[in-house]
Amino acid sequence: MGESLIQINDAVLEPARPHLPPWLRKNHTHFESVHNLKIELRRRKLHTVCESARCPNIHECFHRGAATFMILGNLCTRGCGFCSVPKGSAAKREFFLDPDEPAQVANMAAELGLRYVVITSVNRDDLSDGGSHHFADTVRQVRRSLPEARVEVLTPDFDGNFDAVARVLDAGPHVYNHNMETVSRLYRRVRPQADYRQSLEVLRFARQHRPEVLTKSGLMVGLGETQDEVHQLLRDIHTAGTDVATIGQYLQPTRRNLPVAEFITPAQFDAYRDYGLSLGFKMVFSGPLVRSSYMADQVSEEASAHA
Repeated sequence: MGESLIQINDAVLEPARPHLPPWLRKNHTHFESVHNLKIELRRRKLHTVCESARCPNIHECFHRGAATFMILGNLCTRGCGFCSVPKGSAAKREFFLDPDEPAQVANMAAELGLRYVVITSVNRDDLSDGGSHHFADTVRQVRRSLPEARVEVLTPDFDGNFDAVARVLDAGPHVYNHNMETVSRLYRRVRPQADYRQSLEVLRFARQHRPEVLTKSGLMVGLGETQDEVHQLLRDIHTAGTDVATIGQYLQPTRRNLPVAEFITPAQFDAYRDYGLSLGFKMVFSGPLVRSSYMADQVSEEASAHA
């Protein structure tokens, strides 16, 4: 269900966002942990998708020393309807690629003593390689600084450039994650600059190029998709060779983003998990507050146990 504008006299107002159901309400605690980690991130000029995408789990994850580093800057060249990461125009030369960023990510991960490091990025369609050299360099530096840690990458589609995908895979991540985000029918509305089949081919290529690397993909529900469409998406990514699927509730991060069409019940999330497992996934992490990188270390460990 969508939202309608409300007119009072000559003023047009946006409707209030719907109240969250009980299963989506979280008590924010650990404010000191969040504050301290943000100070350290700013000192190093680093970004996290936890902050930029307004993740509801940020307090919990920051308290346990977990954060998903977002590289290639904090401006994205795409305008996905679900995402609150700041947008910029490559034509206006607003973008900057910090050559020290890979080392800074590696140093901070080492200082935190992380045993599991997740690295993601904005889309950089302004760069001929999509930022893949920078991405690969970050993976290599983290692995040198933390040789015992596992590294997960959550990559863009690199505009279908498989050389770029291979470059990141060859840098040595343990997990390769590329999110489908939504069902095929909703791509034009939710991911207008992406392509459903292209994202499937990225996952298929990752499986074929480095079969020893765990592959992973995530989707949001509550954007207006049907159960049959979610089932089809799960079948598609499993056929493409994906090992792990994550499914979470879409929550509107700002009023400029797409409205929530429906709040999916915990029982339906359990049903999606059971359906995914019946297809043969090694792991399906499905729940209202699940995000692609949430509890990534535990998800990877459980999936690896089923290898």
